[in-house]
Amino acid sequence: MLAQGTVSALNHLLSGADWARERLRAFAGQQARIQGGPLRIDLMVDGEGYFRRPDKSADEPPAVTIELPADTPFRFLIDRNSIFAVARLSGTADFAETLAFVFRNLRWDVEEDLSKVVGDVVAHRLVRAGESFLGWQGQAARNLAANVTEYLGEESGMVVPKRDADRFATALAEAAADLERLERRVAKLA
Repeated sequence: MLAQGTVSALNHLLSGADWARERLRAFAGQQARIQGGPLRIDLMVDGEGYFRRPDKSADEPPAVTIELPADTPFRFLIDRNSIFAVARLSGTADFAETLAFVFRNLRWDVEEDLSKVVGDVVAHRLVRAGESFLGWQGQAARNLAANVTEYLGEESGMVVPKRDADRFATALAEAAADLERLERRVAKLA
């Protein structure tokens, strides 16, 4: 059910993106697998550049496999672009590159879809309110991460603060240089 919902959602996005369908058409009949944790979705590109579920009877291995990190749902909320930076792609290079490009650049025009239900003005206001809320959520997540980092480094002593690690590294480099100078002096004496 999740796989069919994902295919439907992707095809909805593709319906408004002629450029993406044009790129995908060149790979008609090829299969891709998206997996991350327990999630596994198999897709096949059809002749129109849309995705469909491959026939279960055709037990072909996918031409491309995209492995998503376990924290993909959190990355999706905070920084979507980082998902593809850490995703591992394997398989046919041209197809993998095309899929990565399409997935990175495919956008949902929420306002357009919402305007069909509630009208243009209300859709515009709802989208702006949603963007504001998501911006607040992202800032709250960044603040939480900064606070946890500060607590772990400054108060709990569980993690060495960066400035202390930098000081230690500098002192260690100075000690290594001093030891090298001392070894040269000793070698001259001998």
